[in-house]
Amino acid sequence: MRVAVVGAGVMGCATAWALRERGADVTVHEQFELDHTRGSSHGRTRIFRFAYPEAYWIRLAQEAYAGWQELDPEVLGLYGLVELSPEPTLLSTRALEETGVPFRLLDSDEVLAHGATLPAGWTALHTADAGVVFADRARHAFLEGVEVETNRRISSTDELDADVVVVTAGSWIRDLVPDLPVTVTRETLAYFRYDGPPRPCIVDLSAETRTHAMYSLHDPVHGLKAGAHHGGSAADPGDDAEPDPAIVERISSWVAERFPDVDPTPVEAQTCLYTSTADQSFILERRGRVVIGSACSGHGFKFAPAVGRRLAELALAREDGEP
Repeated sequence: MRVAVVGAGVMGCATAWALRERGADVTVHEQFELDHTRGSSHGRTRIFRFAYPEAYWIRLAQEAYAGWQELDPEVLGLYGLVELSPEPTLLSTRALEETGVPFRLLDSDEVLAHGATLPAGWTALHTADAGVVFADRARHAFLEGVEVETNRRISSTDELDADVVVVTAGSWIRDLVPDLPVTVTRETLAYFRYDGPPRPCIVDLSAETRTHAMYSLHDPVHGLKAGAHHGGSAADPGDDAEPDPAIVERISSWVAERFPDVDPTPVEAQTCLYTSTADQSFILERRGRVVIGSACSGHGFKFAPAVGRRLAELALAREDGEP
């Protein structure tokens, strides 16, 4: 079967990998250069974690972990993750217990040993099987042996000579599937100089949104990467935009408060697009010869091997009435 994949973000790359392992003839079409920085999958690292308040996401992360190991164990750096929460009920405790994932509650001295300050009255939870996916390395590993056409913008799935078209176009998804209920935002992140060994990801949970607020993770160049989760505003993915100075300042203030041995002056700032559904779930479905893979909702990278295999199964499934 001939399958065209539109979009070489991580989900498109993972889908191509999963299709190739099932024997499909697959070509990936990317509108920019392969390592462009205009979308959602660029950069050196993304958080990998099992810690979620819902068991469904933990099980999907466990499935994805097995896929990362099959792809290349070196694409993961398991330095751990610490959730910091103003309310114990916001932590992932119950779902981790339900799924059998080991964790520990930490006191302030133990959190400080991981390089962070625990605010008074807050609770901390640590999971060891967490850390980062080396993002650029992972995308290229997925594409090994896969045909990729770059610098070609696909305006309609009808222009592709393939049995099935998988659309993993990220923030450009509505150019090809206009009715998808997604919102695009431009997020800002910043890098800080830290010269010590890799530390766990640190995540502040919000009592207001009941999900992630601020986060940090290892960066192999500067040492520390940090951002405000879902802190950006609505955006047109076709526009060029600089990092939001107000969000950079917010991130810097958080780094100064949370990490006593890190210089809170950012050495670099970047943007990243989020394409999100209202409940931050993913849309994985088939419509005729078109398979839709969107949206990552700002937390999808870690799940790429599992999502790629689901999209491949949808692509290779026979439609009703097919011979």
